[in-house]
Amino acid sequence: MSLKKETPSDQQLHLAALQGNIEQLRKVLDSGRVHVDCKDKEGTTPLILSAANNHLECVKELLKQGADPSARRLTGTCALFFASQGGFLDIVKVLIEYGAEIDLPSFDGGTPLFVACQCNHIDVVDELLARGADIHAQMIDGATPLFIAAQNGHLKLLNYLLSKGADFSITRKDKATPLWIAAQMGHSQVVKALLEAGAEVDAVREDGATPLFKACHKGHLDVAEELLNHNACITLLQNGETPLHAAALFGHSKLIRLLLSRGVDASLRNKEGQTAAELAIEAGYDFIAKLIENFRPSVETNCQMKTEVTLSVGS
Repeated sequence: MSLKKETPSDQQLHLAALQGNIEQLRKVLDSGRVHVDCKDKEGTTPLILSAANNHLECVKELLKQGADPSARRLTGTCALFFASQGGFLDIVKVLIEYGAEIDLPSFDGGTPLFVACQCNHIDVVDELLARGADIHAQMIDGATPLFIAAQNGHLKLLNYLLSKGADFSITRKDKATPLWIAAQMGHSQVVKALLEAGAEVDAVREDGATPLFKACHKGHLDVAEELLNHNACITLLQNGETPLHAAALFGHSKLIRLLLSRGVDASLRNKEGQTAAELAIEAGYDFIAKLIENFRPSVETNCQMKTEVTLSVGS
């Protein structure tokens, strides 16, 4: 896409829009020497500049004078995208009233709703959804707005999206679910909310890793405990490893204790034929190997296990 070289008047209009100088903006527009949608080398229009910098009066003036509310930069981003990203609700409303396309995506598939979710602007999200934004839109990599909320740990927003019917089973192209990404990032409250909503605890990414495996890999103890409370798999997974192997490889002693207390079989071997203890030694964590080999369940753990067996038999 080739762009016409900016004139001095174009530059003046862009500067006024950027700074929110409404008097200068009107003066340049009234001169008749500039087009209201003149673009810089990145395809940015004055409207986009004003919207991105929260200059409401400039936005209104540009729209009144015929600015295209859906004009896009070279990246595909538009004024509504930047207003949503900034959380500028009044500008979002004005742009929509003037016909801005609600779900106009950037070239990576990100819509205004995505960036509002990414930046945790619930009021903007609410406005966009009320105006018909697609709650199940997907970026090029397959991520949904709910996925983005889960990834960033925005619990209140995530619960709001769930209340609006967001589907927690839609995966990214690599098969990662919102639960999987929340587990990887260590967002325990988001993990809990998704599990309580019915998310599949052992849904695997394309490499065979479960949410628990990633939590153990990253050292997220609270996340692992939440997943284990929902009966996450602790045996060999599709990737040829166990969660214990993941924790052992990176020396996460608290996770090792948690997994062992929940009855993981430390004798299981991964696809390379190694136990978790052997893997720990190879990784330089001799103390982890000793912890695994010498672990003995506490009296409390034994009592809990016996209680669980009794309940299981009697049920």
